[in-house]
Amino acid sequence: MVNLEKELGGNEYPGRGIVIGRTADGNRAVIAYFIMGRSANSRNRVFVTDGDGIRTQAFDPSKMEDPSLIIYAPVRVYGNKTIVTNGDQTDTIYEGLDRQLTFEESLREREFEPDAPNYTPRISGVLHIEGGQYNYAMSILKSNHGDLSECQRFTFAYSNPRPGEGHFLHTYMGDGNPLPSFEGEPTPVALDEELLSSIDVFAERVWNALNEENRVSLFTRFIDLKTGAFESRIVNKNT
Repeated sequence: MVNLEKELGGNEYPGRGIVIGRTADGNRAVIAYFIMGRSANSRNRVFVTDGDGIRTQAFDPSKMEDPSLIIYAPVRVYGNKTIVTNGDQTDTIYEGLDRQLTFEESLREREFEPDAPNYTPRISGVLHIEGGQYNYAMSILKSNHGDLSECQRFTFAYSNPRPGEGHFLHTYMGDGNPLPSFEGEPTPVALDEELLSSIDVFAERVWNALNEENRVSLFTRFIDLKTGAFESRIVNKNT
C-alpha cells in the first residue's frame, strides 16, 4: 500500500492514469483519471462534461494537429456501471455491455494504441454499484515490449474492496524514448480520510502531485454506494 501523492510525485511522466477505490468510511466509490502530455498536440486539450461522463476536446481548435488517440470520451455511465479509460475503448466497453458482453470480453476487440514507437497501453476500468454492493475491475492491453505481433491482456477484478484502499493503473513507468509501458499489477494506494475529506481536497492534492510541466487535465468523482448519486470535479491546465 503506497501513498498516492508520493507515487505520483515520484514519476515525472506516468502518462495517463486511473485510480479506483473506496472512501475510508466505506460509503462512496472513488475515481480519478488524469492525462499528461509532452507534445503541443497532447497538451492542447481540456476535459469537458458530457452527460453523466466527460470527453476531451481541443483547447485551441486551430492548433489541433491530429485528433486520433487524443479526442475521446474517458468516462461514460451505463446503467449502474461507470466506465473510465484512456481512449476510445470507452465506447467499445459501453457497446459491449449493451450487447451483454462482459468488460473483459468487450476489450478482446481492442489492442494497444498504434502510436509507434511507444505503443501506449490501453488502460480501462469499470465500477459496478448495485444495492449497496460495490466491485470494480481494471484492464491493461499492452505490446510485448514493443513486439507488435503480441497483445498482452491483463484484467484485475476487485470484489467488495476494502474502505480506504484503491488501485492505481497508468500507461508508463516513467519518461523515456520510447516510453516504457506500465509493468505489473495495479498499484495498491491508500485513500485515507485526510486525502478524501472532500472531493475538492482530493482533486487539488492529486493535481498538485502531478508533474507541473506535463499535467494536462484531471477528473475526479465520488459515487454514493447506497443511492448512486455522484459528484465530480474537473481540473484543466488550459483555462
